[in-house]
Amino acid sequence: MFKKKPTASEVDGVQYRRAKTWQIICYACNALVGMSVYSLIGMASYSASIGYGITTAAVGIILTCTRILDGITDPLLAFVYDRVNTKFGKLRVLLVAGYLIEAVALYAMFTGFSSKGMGLVTFTLLYVVYVIGYTTTNMTAQTIPAIMTNDPRQRPTLGVWTTAFNYLVPMVMSMVLNVVLLPKCGGTYNQAFLTAACNVTLIVAAIGTLLVCLGVSAFDKPETFVGTKKTEPLKMADIVEVLKHNKPLQCYIASNASDKLAQQVGSQAIINTILGGIIIGNIALGTILSVISMVPSIFFAAFGAKYVGKHGSKKGIVNFTCISMVITAVMIVFFLVIDPKQIGVMGSPAMIIYVILSLLQNGSNMCITTSNTSYMADAIDFELDRSGRYIPAVVSGTYSLVDKLITSFAAVIATGAVALLGYTATMPQPTDPCTPAIFWMAMVLKFGLPIIGWIITLIAMRSCPLTKEEMVNVQKRIAEKKAAAQSEFYKEQLQ
Repeated sequence: MFKKKPTASEVDGVQYRRAKTWQIICYACNALVGMSVYSLIGMASYSASIGYGITTAAVGIILTCTRILDGITDPLLAFVYDRVNTKFGKLRVLLVAGYLIEAVALYAMFTGFSSKGMGLVTFTLLYVVYVIGYTTTNMTAQTIPAIMTNDPRQRPTLGVWTTAFNYLVPMVMSMVLNVVLLPKCGGTYNQAFLTAACNVTLIVAAIGTLLVCLGVSAFDKPETFVGTKKTEPLKMADIVEVLKHNKPLQCYIASNASDKLAQQVGSQAIINTILGGIIIGNIALGTILSVISMVPSIFFAAFGAKYVGKHGSKKGIVNFTCISMVITAVMIVFFLVIDPKQIGVMGSPAMIIYVILSLLQNGSNMCITTSNTSYMADAIDFELDRSGRYIPAVVSGTYSLVDKLITSFAAVIATGAVALLGYTATMPQPTDPCTPAIFWMAMVLKFGLPIIGWIITLIAMRSCPLTKEEMVNVQKRIAEKKAAAQSEFYKEQLQ
């Protein structure tokens, strides 16, 4: 007979809390909100140009400034988060409110006011309203993993589901937008296409919001948000204090912000148009190949979760980052030694090699994402152990503030780069000819920036104290402090 494997609670001597599988899956459906909107907002530069007559350079400046605003609103939401406590809970109220604000702003931006003779001011104001809605939804969702489970084996599993959905949703959206809707709208980014894309996105996001609310309902109660000592209402100084003294959070900011900047530059619609439509020469096939290489690589996330559950979040980030760097370097060499147009020929050796390299690259990146999800939850618990306050919105909001101040330059980097290529009044289209300048710009932005980001990650993680062994000690100290606080509470009630 097989001997039952001991649980993490039995091994570590800590009574961990765990979520049910269906609750984790429902939470992971937050990707239906975040990533569908992410796919749509990636075309904001086209909406600004086509619907509002804004120049390429101005678009980059607007998106950068609003991204900075997005970062500023993240920690500010912590004050709202701290004070919301209704009979319908805290999380669900914020999730629904955030979606409604997002939906109104996006509909107006892409459909309601677009191509109606409006200009720069209208577009900017609508983008600001979208940022407020996005912040409310995204920041609330970021606090949920730490709330649902603190089991070191289950946290990476939660990361698997969120990683899978975070990659699957953009893939499906990309297929729907570029393979189904785009040809029906004439094959170019025009107002009809933007309207259709917006409508699809808002429906998908609404479904996602409802599923997330269902998944978190059991945890959305006041006792969930209690720390290990009496606390006062949140103050701005608390945010500064967290950033100053939470060393794991500092390391995570340097690591993940640099990676996300590279990711967001490379995922801009104009960069993907250059790579798939101009360099490869077949944007529809390029989109399909990306999906083909992405789907199998999702299974890498499961491997990554097992690795992180055994070795810890920090080690997972470091090791999978090294693997991603090697694969991306090979991808650059591949583009240099072949004719990229051959990738767009169905069944060609170049196409097959491109799919294999993309699969490995995506798989390794998914393992990094899985590690990051677990790490952020660990950083929230580290803060509870350090300060005695359970303030997930402050920790995630502080990270997001610095992260978005850095990644706010993604749009301006992308639009500035294409402006240097000569696209000052128009945007790249799939039918444009490929030049050496276009080729090298795509290589730098799509593959070069991620490598730089990963180098920064390795440097930052060298000073991170949050090993697997230390996280076990953190959970033990939290359990002891909560037991002591509860005992003190009962003594006060008896007096």
